[in-house]
Amino acid sequence: MNLKQKIYAENQKKVVEGKIAVRRALLKEKGLDSTVIQRDVVIRKMRAEIRQANYRLAAIAAQEKLNAEKAQAKAEKLAAGKSAREATPAKTAEKVRGKKKSKEKKDKATD
Repeated sequence: MNLKQKIYAENQKKVVEGKIAVRRALLKEKGLDSTVIQRDVVIRKMRAEIRQANYRLAAIAAQEKLNAEKAQAKAEKLAAGKSAREATPAKTAEKVRGKKKSKEKKDKATD
């Protein structure tokens, strides 16, 4: 689900909730009881639209959570990589120095 759709899904949900409130008020004015109002076709359709909006919002929230977890993992990986790179040059410098000493010894032996 497109993350930009979050605003539209929220707005759609608010509009439909307002329409349901208006429809219930209209049916109460006509004198219908709550069981008949709950079975009204228009209200049932609007409730279905709210369920769809909730489903979309849940999918968007799941995607946002996944993106946040990926960003956090990436940041941790970069931090671990930097610390590993900082520790590595010291070790390689020692190895390089050791190699130079062995070469120097060979050079002295050949003289």
